[in-house]
Amino acid sequence: MVTWRRAQMVLWSAQGMTVQKTAELAFPSEDRVRDVIRNFNADGFGSLYPKYKGGRQPKFVLPQRVEIRKIAKSQPAEHDLPFSRWSLVKLAGFLVAEGVVEDIGHEGLRELLRAEMVAFQAIKTWKGSRDLDYAAEKARIEHLYAIADGQVIPDEGEPSVIFCVDEFGPLNL
Repeated sequence: MVTWRRAQMVLWSAQGMTVQKTAELAFPSEDRVRDVIRNFNADGFGSLYPKYKGGRQPKFVLPQRVEIRKIAKSQPAEHDLPFSRWSLVKLAGFLVAEGVVEDIGHEGLRELLRAEMVAFQAIKTWKGSRDLDYAAEKARIEHLYAIADGQVIPDEGEPSVIFCVDEFGPLNL
């Protein structure tokens, strides 16, 4: 839209239209019309394209990052949503709707999840746990990981040092 508007101003100027008349038709100030024409005369067609890149990326505080990571690692069904897995667009929309963040695009979300080491993988089949205590055990393990990552301060009686051996995988000796 910006490029088209600038090109219109330059075209009208080339056709002999005055700066005042161009400003009336294009709605900017006369000074802005003069700037566009001056920039076009100096730089050619490249001056018609905007130079901005969309602004600075928003910075999310630690509680927001923790909540985004937690939601991204959960199943949409846990939030009463009718789909089986997250897409970046669905997750971004859900985060805004729930008030976790004010605004986030799916590319910004991709970068944030990559920094938080959360990866989306295509699911071919899904097997749920039959363990009745699965939700409580999962929550406990995630809490221990949060303590280990320094995201949560351990409560009284909780471990301050965590050693996890189940991440080694099969050992072939």
